[in-house]
Amino acid sequence: MSLKTTYLFMCCVLMTLWAKGQEVVFNTVDEVTFEEARNLAYEGDFRSANVMLSQLVKPESKDYNARSLLASTYSWNGEYDKAREEFNTITSSERNNRNTWIAAIKNELYAKNNAIAIGLANKALVYLKSDAEVERLKTIAEEGVANTEYQESGWFNQDDAVVSQKISVAITKKEEQGAVKPEAIDTLAAKTPVAEEVLNNKISVQNSATVYDTRYDPMFYSSISFKRQTLAGSIIPRINYSNRLGVNGVQYDLDFYPKFSKRFYAYLNYGYSNSSIYPNHKMGGDLYANLPGAFEFSAGGRYITFETKNVSVITNSLGHYRGNYYFSLRSYITPQPDNLTRFSGNLLVRKYLKDAENYWGLNVGMGYSPELRQLTSGDELLAETLLYVESQRLSLEYQFTGKNNPNIYRANVGATRQELAFTSGKFFYGVSAGITYEVKF
Repeated sequence: MSLKTTYLFMCCVLMTLWAKGQEVVFNTVDEVTFEEARNLAYEGDFRSANVMLSQLVKPESKDYNARSLLASTYSWNGEYDKAREEFNTITSSERNNRNTWIAAIKNELYAKNNAIAIGLANKALVYLKSDAEVERLKTIAEEGVANTEYQESGWFNQDDAVVSQKISVAITKKEEQGAVKPEAIDTLAAKTPVAEEVLNNKISVQNSATVYDTRYDPMFYSSISFKRQTLAGSIIPRINYSNRLGVNGVQYDLDFYPKFSKRFYAYLNYGYSNSSIYPNHKMGGDLYANLPGAFEFSAGGRYITFETKNVSVITNSLGHYRGNYYFSLRSYITPQPDNLTRFSGNLLVRKYLKDAENYWGLNVGMGYSPELRQLTSGDELLAETLLYVESQRLSLEYQFTGKNNPNIYRANVGATRQELAFTSGKFFYGVSAGITYEVKF
């Protein structure tokens, strides 16, 4: 064998040995990566653990232990949507994986998505049959929904959610340290002074305007309100101002939301004005009942008085939480002496984002109503002659909180098609826009 041939043969042998060695090294790395990632995660270095696990867990990977830990690192970092995707991948295949179900439900509780947590718990119980921990987490989520006050009903909008921020933070921190057991949530919830984290006061300023395609000049609406959260419920005094058809008007308003129990609460309202562009008096109330399956029902009425006419309205609503969505359908029935009962309806759809104070909303309404928007940018009548004109309404809204403060911003745009009061069957169109700023303290 020549020297050149011997040299080439030795090179081939060395390359083969090197490749085999690399294969062993890589296999060894794969074997210890999960262990290292788990150790880093429970030491509190979630980002490093997340990087390792992201390389280890491929889309088609069946390593559910690694995927579950990856989901948990997302959840501990506050990336709840990413965590949800990973947990869903596991539960769609491993439907009897108790630990994953529990971790997925906790992820939604940390994100304050109580309705989603209830849905996950119900689904988990289908496969796990009976599980005390899942039942307990479901109860926590149901209490969160019951205490939430972001319902919308006709002429009022109660969009504050009384939630326990401190419980979620405390549980998350302890679980990040690997020092919390499943039963610890009860202990933390019992010992945490929730009221210290809740901002009980809110000042809200709203401005909006509506422009029309014919006949009418632009109309303007403003309001300022103060909200106080008490043990009995929320109290909201409000001053409304409008400029319509060259007439300025002021209305004084008071809302009260008494709480009777976790299942029942109510809405009460009284408003007064001596302006021609507002009703002289308006009174209203609804009783709300939280039902099983994340449903809510209300029934009540309105009584509105003008200089020459009084109007009574029967109203009810059905609301439902489904995942990150909230649906509310409200009807208005206005009996009249001429036996021609007027009907109108309103559909609200909201998609909540990171919490109850961040959402997109769609509002659709149509029909006859003395209460819904008719030739205004607010929820009041232009004049009593417009009590029964027909209208259709569509509006979009977006609400979000500040990045470094709890204050709330809301923007809305809408369009209205409305019948001319003095020419039956003929319609005009309006476009409205508004902004709201709320300061919490």
